[in-house]
Amino acid sequence: MEGAAVQRGRMPPTQPTHGQFALTNGDPLNCHSYLSGYISLLLRAEPYPTSRFGSQCMQPNNIMGIENICELAARMLFSAVEWARNIPFFPDLQITDQVALLRLTWSELFVLNAAQCSMPLHVAPLLAAAGLHASPMSADRVVAFMDHIRIFQEQVEKLKALHVDSAEYSCLKAIVLFTSDACGLSDVAHVESLQEKSQCALEEYVRSQYPNQPTRFGKLLLRLPSLRTVSSSVIEQLFFVRLVGKTPIETLIRDMLLSGSSFNWPYMAIQ
Repeated sequence: MEGAAVQRGRMPPTQPTHGQFALTNGDPLNCHSYLSGYISLLLRAEPYPTSRFGSQCMQPNNIMGIENICELAARMLFSAVEWARNIPFFPDLQITDQVALLRLTWSELFVLNAAQCSMPLHVAPLLAAAGLHASPMSADRVVAFMDHIRIFQEQVEKLKALHVDSAEYSCLKAIVLFTSDACGLSDVAHVESLQEKSQCALEEYVRSQYPNQPTRFGKLLLRLPSLRTVSSSVIEQLFFVRLVGKTPIETLIRDMLLSGSSFNWPYMAIQ
């Protein structure tokens, strides 16, 4: 049965093409297989399967140096952009809309990726301490900075506590990405329809795969608004200053989007 193709985050062996997902009012009886195919394409777009984010990432007790964790963060940011470039509908948007969506949502996608790969967050205070040593700040700013780190850690832990599977993570990322809150979108209604499609896909998937958890879909959606409580500037300062210096993260994201898989991090260029 085609509707069972996407099971607990697994991908079917054959994939429909993007063209099969035109936004038309098709046969409602075919809705389930349609949404299953959409989730399959979201999953297939992941450039790094969770196991390839780095074996260190999957071992919470492993000691990771500051360079390792920053490299992992760089890979997760690149993964978010590369994933967006390859999912249905996003590449068809105007490039200005693509940039606007990623600039607004990159930190939320980063938090979702951090939770999905079980990023070892115990190193965050160590990163902060190293950063503060290199660039001292006032005591009250230190307190605020550490508080933001705690919020980041809490959001990741709450997602991990729900045992979100890979199909659910892909849908959540699509819901986050296709937001009409981005400034200057050329077609707000179209982006809203893509977000609704992603939400419907998640709802259908959860209902079919977790029938004994009737509140699961609601719990997953309720995690999304709080992702915005994580300060993007703190993530930038914590993980990316060592790699990109004073380069604004928005510029980095734009360059990643435009150059695609040919993008090289500065730390790779100097090796």
